[in-house]
Amino acid sequence: MKLKITPTSLQNMLKVAIFLFAIAIIIQLFPKKESFEYKFNVGKPWSHELITAPFDYPIYKDKSVYEAEKMDLIRSLAPYYDIDYKVYSKVLSEFVNSTTVTDDKGEEAIPFAYKKHIGTQLKTVYSLGIIQTDELKAIMQKGQTKIKLVDSDKYAHTFALDDLFTVKSAYEYIVNNRPVWMDEDVLKSLNLNKYIQPNLSYNKILSDREEIEVLKMISLTSGMVQAGERIVDRGEIVTKRTNNLLNSLNVELKKQQKITNQQYNWMLVGELLIIFSLMLLLFLYLYLFRKQIYDRNRDLVFLLLMILLMLLLAVISLKVDGLSIYVVPFALLPIIIRTFFDTRTAFFIHIITILKISLIVPNAFEFILIQLVVGMTVVSSLKDLTQRAQLFRTSVLVFLTYAVIYIGNCLLVEGDFAKLVGVNFLYFGINALLLLFAYGLIYIFEKAFGFLSNVTLVELSNVNTPLLLQLSETAPGTFQHSLQLANLVTEAGKKINANTLLLRIGALYHDIGKIKNPTFYTENQLSGINPLAELDYETAAQRIIEHVKEGVRLAEKHGIPERVIDFIRTHHGISRTRYFYNSFVNKYPNMPVNEKAFMYEGPSPTTKEQALLMMADAVEASSRSLNEYSDETINMLVETIINKQITDGLFKEAKITFVNVETVKEVFKEKLKTIYHTRVSYPELNKDKNPTFDGNISQIGDE
Repeated sequence: MKLKITPTSLQNMLKVAIFLFAIAIIIQLFPKKESFEYKFNVGKPWSHELITAPFDYPIYKDKSVYEAEKMDLIRSLAPYYDIDYKVYSKVLSEFVNSTTVTDDKGEEAIPFAYKKHIGTQLKTVYSLGIIQTDELKAIMQKGQTKIKLVDSDKYAHTFALDDLFTVKSAYEYIVNNRPVWMDEDVLKSLNLNKYIQPNLSYNKILSDREEIEVLKMISLTSGMVQAGERIVDRGEIVTKRTNNLLNSLNVELKKQQKITNQQYNWMLVGELLIIFSLMLLLFLYLYLFRKQIYDRNRDLVFLLLMILLMLLLAVISLKVDGLSIYVVPFALLPIIIRTFFDTRTAFFIHIITILKISLIVPNAFEFILIQLVVGMTVVSSLKDLTQRAQLFRTSVLVFLTYAVIYIGNCLLVEGDFAKLVGVNFLYFGINALLLLFAYGLIYIFEKAFGFLSNVTLVELSNVNTPLLLQLSETAPGTFQHSLQLANLVTEAGKKINANTLLLRIGALYHDIGKIKNPTFYTENQLSGINPLAELDYETAAQRIIEHVKEGVRLAEKHGIPERVIDFIRTHHGISRTRYFYNSFVNKYPNMPVNEKAFMYEGPSPTTKEQALLMMADAVEASSRSLNEYSDETINMLVETIINKQITDGLFKEAKITFVNVETVKEVFKEKLKTIYHTRVSYPELNKDKNPTFDGNISQIGDE
């Protein structure tokens, strides 16, 4: 059997791929599991539950304490140096050979007494040892005061650094330690530096070996904590000792809870199962209950990006020291989603996101409790975001919710007001203030994803916008028709649970294409002259039909959102221009009719709101041509027009029910009767009984 791949199956495969890709990113975002996941800072209050020692464990010394003890021991050590006696023998031989030269008289150039003194002094400095100057400085920088000299028999003798010579100090020693009768200038002229060389070399092997053995003697611990011993409780300030106790517990937990690769892999499997299950629930929810969102890949990508954004903010807050998880404005998620979609979807996605984040935060129960209640507060208080004051009110309610639930949970768990962490209320305040940025984020997402928010709809409803102002000045009759239509669809939209704000905007802008040639339309023909009367029926029909294309062009030029432009495209659907079509058929009954010349290009309505506007537009326009306004004529008009639209199949693609249609009919009938109701005629007074007006205003009755 050959597998047939349809466009629908390809779309479903793409959506599954999008969800799987999102799951892969979530797994990568999640931090690796640790045995000790508490976040804290020295000098700050402990914001978690009471911690007691689960078992006996040693208190490990702080790193700075260990390093200080290590340096103390190193200073007490004496590095090993080898002394090379051959250097002295070599230098002495060179000195003797260079000083046996005689002068012209046959006498030695250097007196014997000088040679004897120099030879004796060289023996002294070489026997004590001559060290490189930079090596001596390095030893002194470590704080060491001694070295150990290893002789030829491998015995080590300890010497103070002050007893050693450098090349410079050895030279000065020989010169300064001369007899009184000896001439200093003569001594210095003998180029003694030539015979003074270092004879000590660093023995790294012996020195390192001794340092290692000595450092082993340093204890890594400084006491023990007994099982059940109290370490820290909620609200207490974390001191250096507390920090040391907690870090020591962390070390021991890691030692005792070392996991094998197989165990770690199973933990990843468990994490993946939970995340996959939550994402599957979201997928099924959208597929079963929000098909309009599921069908649009743009909407799916947006919702998943919002979830990933919240997860990323949570991970960052957990990794950055001093940043609390309660600073992250998770309530932004339901606020933004509610703005573009519906309350149920916003809260469902909020629950899914909070459950995922609870897998990585400490004290997960408190986190879930607070965030879910905050989500309920948001979706309950922010039905339609149309004013900045609403967002401010929601922010205040979110702060109060955080505070109340936090206090309640703390009292439930601890039973003591003293356990409340004051800094958390600061975090709640920052969180609430960050929610005010939702206004800017809504604008960014609206432009990036092509959404339409109520904020934008409210702005478009202003009749002083350039496009509506131009319509009111150029085509006043059309403008009044649009206003009347807006009131009509708003009232009907309430009855069938439609988006009344979107309907109102659609009604205001649906006929803006008439700006180009306003006198083609009867509502703008004040003189009674119709310029279309001079044209043939097909051409006249095309002039009327053009207002749809012109309306789309004007709307796109002025940046009107696509969902509003859809009302312009669909408010006539694929219906006929009945006046010109009927006139043509009546005048030329035997001539074939070019149907396309009299038909709008459409498309037909695809939403409940578009269908409602089409019905209202036809009914309101036709109602102006009634010769008599009575209950019977109005009822017949509404029934005839809407039933004809249904018969023509104009609502086949629209998501509107027969019950909705009947409800709309009743609203239209009542509204038109109210608009066109007849006034009661005022009776005239008989002239002989008509009193003379004497200037008293009380004589005039209310009209």
